[in-house]
Amino acid sequence: MKKALFSFPLLLCFISLWGQEYTQTVRGSVVDQESKFPLIGVTVLVFTDTGLTMGTTTDLDGRFRIEAVPVGRQTIEFSYVGYESTILSNVVVSTGKEVIMDVELEESIMDLGEVVVIGQRSGEVRNEMAVISARQFSVEETDRYAGSRGDPGRMASNFAGVQGADDSRNDIIVRGNSPAGVLWRLENVNIPNPNHFALAGTSGGPVTILNNKYLDDSDFFTGAFPAEFGNTISAVFDLRMRNGNNEQHEFSAQLGFIGTELTAEGPINKEKQSSYLATYRYSTFQLFSFLGIDLGTDAVPRYQDAAFRLNFPTQNGGNLAFWGIGGMSGIGIVLSTEVSPSAETNLFGSNDRDQYFDTQTGVTGLTLTQPLNRNTYIKATVSASIANSITHHEQIFRQVVNEQYVLDSLPAILDYQFKETKFSGNFFVNHKISKRTTIKAGINADWWQMRYLDSVRLVLTEGATGQPVGLSNWTVRWDGDQGAPMLQPYVQVKHKMGEKWTVVAGLTSLYWGLNENSFSPLEPRLGATYQVAPKAKLNLGYGMHSQTLPGYLYFYGIETQGRDPQEHNFDLGLTKSQHVVLGYDWNPGRFFRVKSEVYYQYLYDIPVEVNPSSFSLVNTGSGFSRFFPDTLQNTGTGRNFGLELTLERFFAGGYYFLVTGSVFDSKYRGSDGVLRNTTFNGRFATNAVFAKEFAFKRGSSLNIGGKLTYIGGRWYGPVDLEESARLVEIIWEDEGLNTLQFDPYFRADVRVAFRLNRERLSHEFAIDFVNATNRQNILTLTFAPNHPSGNPIQEEYQLGFLPIFYYKVEF
Repeated sequence: MKKALFSFPLLLCFISLWGQEYTQTVRGSVVDQESKFPLIGVTVLVFTDTGLTMGTTTDLDGRFRIEAVPVGRQTIEFSYVGYESTILSNVVVSTGKEVIMDVELEESIMDLGEVVVIGQRSGEVRNEMAVISARQFSVEETDRYAGSRGDPGRMASNFAGVQGADDSRNDIIVRGNSPAGVLWRLENVNIPNPNHFALAGTSGGPVTILNNKYLDDSDFFTGAFPAEFGNTISAVFDLRMRNGNNEQHEFSAQLGFIGTELTAEGPINKEKQSSYLATYRYSTFQLFSFLGIDLGTDAVPRYQDAAFRLNFPTQNGGNLAFWGIGGMSGIGIVLSTEVSPSAETNLFGSNDRDQYFDTQTGVTGLTLTQPLNRNTYIKATVSASIANSITHHEQIFRQVVNEQYVLDSLPAILDYQFKETKFSGNFFVNHKISKRTTIKAGINADWWQMRYLDSVRLVLTEGATGQPVGLSNWTVRWDGDQGAPMLQPYVQVKHKMGEKWTVVAGLTSLYWGLNENSFSPLEPRLGATYQVAPKAKLNLGYGMHSQTLPGYLYFYGIETQGRDPQEHNFDLGLTKSQHVVLGYDWNPGRFFRVKSEVYYQYLYDIPVEVNPSSFSLVNTGSGFSRFFPDTLQNTGTGRNFGLELTLERFFAGGYYFLVTGSVFDSKYRGSDGVLRNTTFNGRFATNAVFAKEFAFKRGSSLNIGGKLTYIGGRWYGPVDLEESARLVEIIWEDEGLNTLQFDPYFRADVRVAFRLNRERLSHEFAIDFVNATNRQNILTLTFAPNHPSGNPIQEEYQLGFLPIFYYKVEF
């Protein structure tokens, strides 16, 4: 009885604490979109699902602060006389971190009076020069979309016109273009492929170096880009880093399938509002292996990455930031230690060698953003980057004695190192001439230093059996060491012709100093939007674009036994395209968006072989293999056209969905003049992403969602059995390339996430069930000479069922 009496007050205390609602501070700054000058007196309102409205106005420095905002998902509106309002839905407020927002408002050309014009909603790009084929993505979306794994590349595959190239990688195919055409930018400078295990000539990889803990809301472009984007014909990720909290120290820790990571941020000097932000991530697989946990394989991927940002505010709302990201990765696939033949055959054709692969990627820079007055600001970035990959292979010669392996020798058969160092600068000035007209002019400049080394010995095989019997002499395929400049000046003008018309026109140029043929003197860009109704608008975009080849392709030489292979593709020019897009945007409700776009893209000057063949560079750029080009010339062509549809409901009222679909056709001509399907011409792609969130007291929530993907299959052709056996890898017959198609790709992902808020502490646990139905989707064919079936041509499948989890705590 005494225990009961003693426990009763504790129970009442617990019930009282459970009923107490948690809150958090929402603060930030508001500036003019065109000049980045702080805006004084902007009204900031928070609308909660319970009907509670909270608000404030910005101070003399354009800053605002709202205390005691209930945790959960909130909607925040920014309004200012003479400016178009901005509404941001789905702002996640938690107890573990303050919400810090940097918002830009666009000046209106109308005398508004009592009329409210919505200038920006969730999902609309921050780049003021973009009017079509562009979408902003939030950091929160990279976690919220099922199967995205916190990765911008995998998240973008949910958008219309975009599809993933491979379950085991995050390369993306945009409107039928090669994944190699995707450009990554960070803080206004072009950066190397930001992925672990990055291979030369690709833009993706199995695990991203990027971390959504330090990224800010960023933009993604799928075509007809503004003039500031050069050296790409496919798509652009324009990434931004956020500043750390400049008032209090905050931390987070996360254990997950992808990695184990720590994040710290806080003030350097509270009076001067300076801040720091740092993250570090380590491979969870490597951590488990270090702790002695059996992972079922000795080929454990090793990787780690880190990032930092130091931010120092300057006058009139400007800032100076020193930042950097980088990662290291490696894997060793060692089969020579096997003591007996395995019951499982390695279908990747690599069961005859030990393989070691290591990469290092990093970029660091200094960025100054400075408003000069109420109409003008400048931004300048200088950076240095490195992308380095090293590979070593050893051939396994062994015998089977009494059903046991006896190792004969492990001679080296491959060594290469591809290293690209780049020093970059970006400068532009943005000037608002009037309410109607803004001009932006700048230059992107790079100095490339390239070093490519590669030596190989071919494995000599016996007849059609493919059994190794010896090795050839060493041959040198790459021995290149050269530097070259790249320059891309640009100018673009945005003009509001009236209440309904907005036009953006720009010019850019691309100069690649490696040879005399890599110069595109004039590339026009044009965008226009017409407001056909208060909630609907028509958009039009056109762009001429050009792109260099992956650097290593210029230096591939005719194989020799000396140290000076003769490069035969050094004088190749730029690949070019003309891209036209017509779009329609309709916002039928506060949280709904309907979007459609139809496009046509003509590609030309594509590298193809001099000798008549089906080869074209449009089919390369994905996977884990380099390309060894024959003598090439810029005479290939291609064309892509299609229709894209998007139906989106932004997260509000406890649920959201995103449904996208596209029908398209992607064809090319090689040097044989035959019109063929590109490898990526699936003809159709559909995605449906959805989730329902159940809110509990004190801001805790349970989120259950899923994703359905259905895409047309890849194209391939008949296999050349004799050549495949000789080289122990799949070799396609040239004449029939891409005349056969794999079955359509289908995948269903399920995601469950739970968030628990406590006083100044939040917990989040999430698990993704990737390919929940364990569907066997064909990736390609592979050559396995010792397969038990007797058929060396086998299907290679994408990932099966894979649960991916993480647990995160913020405080």
